[in-house]
Formats: sequence, C-alpha cells, structure tokens
Amino acid sequence: MPDEKELGLSFAALPKVSVLLPVRNEQSYIAGCLRSIFSQDYPHKLLEILIAEGNSTDETFTIIESLYSETTIPITILSNSQGIVPTGLNVLNLIAKGDIIIRVDGHCIVAPNYISNCVRHLQEDGVDGVGGPMRTVGVDFVSGVIALAMSSKFGVGDSAFRTETGQTRLVDTVPFPAYTREIIEKVGLYDEELVRNQDDEYNYRIREAGGKILLADDVRSTYYSRGSFAKLWKQYYQYGYWKVRVLQKHPRQMSPRQFVPPVFVLSIIFSVLMTLFFSWGWIPLVIILGLYLIVNIGFSINIAAKRRWKFLAYLPAAFSIIHTSYGLGFLVGLLKFANRWNDKTGLGPRRQP
Repeated sequence: MPDEKELGLSFAALPKVSVLLPVRNEQSYIAGCLRSIFSQDYPHKLLEILIAEGNSTDETFTIIESLYSETTIPITILSNSQGIVPTGLNVLNLIAKGDIIIRVDGHCIVAPNYISNCVRHLQEDGVDGVGGPMRTVGVDFVSGVIALAMSSKFGVGDSAFRTETGQTRLVDTVPFPAYTREIIEKVGLYDEELVRNQDDEYNYRIREAGGKILLADDVRSTYYSRGSFAKLWKQYYQYGYWKVRVLQKHPRQMSPRQFVPPVFVLSIIFSVLMTLFFSWGWIPLVIILGLYLIVNIGFSINIAAKRRWKFLAYLPAAFSIIHTSYGLGFLVGLLKFANRWNDKTGLGPRRQP
C-alpha cells in the first residue's frame, strides 16, 4: 500500500470511493475484473464494491462469492432484475456511500492506480468526471481481430478513448468513469430506457449542466472485445438502435461520424431498389460498394502491416459488421421510434433502496 506522498494526496483528504459493477453472464471475465479492483493502490478501508447481478445464467454469481476471501474491501451484491446496465447502476447509486462513484464493467480490468489517479484528477483538475484511454484486446484470434477494428478510427471514428493515448484533455465521454457525488446529485440517475448508449447520454447531461469530463492518460483500463462476429453484430446493432433515442432526447449530443453508417446503409438499400426498376441501377451500387471496399481493404492492409498479416483476411469483415450493423440498427430505430420525437423524457429508476 503506498504512503500519502506516493498517492500525491493527504490521507485525511482522501474521499471514500464506491466502485459500481453492473454484471450479467461474465463468468469468463469477472474474476479478473474483481482482482484488478482488489489490487488497487488506494486505501482499501476507503473502498466499497457494489455489484448489481443481472440474473446471470452462468457461474458469475458463484465466482463472485468465491472471491470474497481475497480482499478486505466490503462487497455488496444486489439483484438487478431488469438485467441491463442502467437499472443496475441506478440500484447501486442509490445505496453507494462514496464521495466518488466509479462505474466499472465486468468485461474489463483496471490498472492498479486507476482509482487513485481518478481521485487525484477529480480533486486537482476542477472536473466532474474522469476516465481514460481503453485498450481493447482479444483472448483468441477472432476477438483479436475485433479488438483491432474497435481500436481503429476507420472502425469507430473519432472516439478518443478508443483510439488516442498520450494526452490528457476534456472530451465528450469516457469509459468506466469516476464521478463526484455532487455531479450525480445535480444531474440525477441513468436513463433506464437506454439499453445501450447510457454513458454517452449521461455524460452529455453532465456537460449540459456545466460539468467537465476529462480523458486522463494515466487512467488506464483494458477491455475484452466480443468473441465472435455474431456478438459484434448484436453489440453495434444495439448501439445504432438506441442512438436514435439519444438523438431524439439530445440532438446536440450527436456528432457527424454517428450519421455516416446509417447513410451508408441507406445508400446501399436505395441502390439495390434502383436495380429493380432501372437497367442502369447497378452502377451506383457498384460505385458505393467498390469505394467502400477499397477504403476498407486499405485500412485493413495498414493495420495488418503494423500488427500481423494473418489479420488481413478477417479485418475487412470486422469493419463491415461494425458499420452495417450500427447503420441498420439506427435505421430500424428511426422506424421503431418514429412517433417519439417529442418524447424527450428519460425513464427514471424503477427501484428504491
């Protein structure tokens, strides 16, 4: 355990920290996640771990219980009957005792100084939330390919926490954020309608309320990517689908890059329809797909040359899945929520402590 000087803070000034984990079916990752929290250099007597268990159908709950003896940090488990992230976070926020609240994902591990660095930035930098660059990795070949695609600007655009390191600056959103209790009390709890994109929406509300979100280079985490192309498709389809509700509630939260995939997918759909009615209809379809293929392969070659050439055969597929699933999900969301453009309210917590 480091002393006060090593932490850069007076022990008397150190706040109590609540670490929140909404988890469901994380048997492959939860042990590593929890042990990374057990290994934090922050005083353990100032920590608590709160877990919202979303009715897992695997061994997640059993694994969590088996790890109790490995730490002196108190662990509390509550049931998250809805099984989604925002309901789990809200259940935990309502009982958290910390002056600082940190949300961690069961699919990740955090660096040993994650909490101490978050606390230092929140106390010294005049910000309301802080996170850092997230290194995405895979545990096998396919998940490794997916991790490379998710860490590329061609894959995910200008998502700073996925693609940038070596700088500390204010940003729109961060992964696994640490918040002051004051900002949480100011902006309220998570919108429980949003199965996905709840972090983006929440951080937008913070910024809209005058808060600041910091991407700090010394706040490091590792995220394990999805293990199959089918899971990747589902993940990004949901991102696109629920982004429509974020757009309807907070139009200014959107950035131009988030409209590119739906425009791309829509152009393909229109081009295919044109081939049914016009003899020349195949021309725009070939142009659109040809240009996309050229750019896709170009980025794939560039990445494979820097990493390993064996990734080249699969990277174009990973990029295509990210773009088309997000774009299609967004278009389906536009149809599904077509009558809700005037509905800007969020769904509040369904459960009290």
